[in-house]
Amino acid sequence: MMQDDTHEQTARRFRALYTGAISDVLDDLGYRNQVLPSAIGALRPGMKLAGPVFAVEGRSNPEAEYDASLRAILTMLGEVPAGHVAVYAANDDVAAHLGELSVAALKARGCAGVLLDGGVRDVDLILDQELPVHCRYTTPQDGPGRWEVTEWGGAVRIGGIDVHTGDYLFADADGAVVIPADVISKVLEQAEQVAVTENRVRDAVLDGLSPLAAYEQFGRF
Repeated sequence: MMQDDTHEQTARRFRALYTGAISDVLDDLGYRNQVLPSAIGALRPGMKLAGPVFAVEGRSNPEAEYDASLRAILTMLGEVPAGHVAVYAANDDVAAHLGELSVAALKARGCAGVLLDGGVRDVDLILDQELPVHCRYTTPQDGPGRWEVTEWGGAVRIGGIDVHTGDYLFADADGAVVIPADVISKVLEQAEQVAVTENRVRDAVLDGLSPLAAYEQFGRF
């Protein structure tokens, strides 16, 4: 896992990119199933997420005792490391698994944001916090008493993709991509080169070079 003093520098480099470049590089390296389900999107256009993953697993439980389920959620929130993205596999499509006070707590800890294969509530108040949040749906229905967190800091499975704590999560307007921990630096460096090349392709096409000629010259399109 990356050291704390590299988190913001690495996140800044990722945020200067776009998920298409990251996904293309992962394809080239043989990681062809790293994009999370398209139903998960930014709570507000323009929100980008970049940071090491802190994985959270939960499950539906309509018989969960309210106080006990809330205490487990609050304990988990207190363990998300600074600079990390909390990535929830909620395994539920009824309740909100994140609200405004949870976002405030995560922001106070210096977390990079949240991605949920699940739901949120208090949308306007969350947006006021200016912490990036990507989710599958919104609902006013509270989670404690309907849903419970079961474990955190390990691995989860979202849309057929294994997501481990220590992997890297990058999300923008196009979607979310998971980068395995052992290739984070390689993917970032190669994606930066892809962006440089694609800028040259764009300039050449705007100057009148045909698409096919641009591809033959630069090897990308």
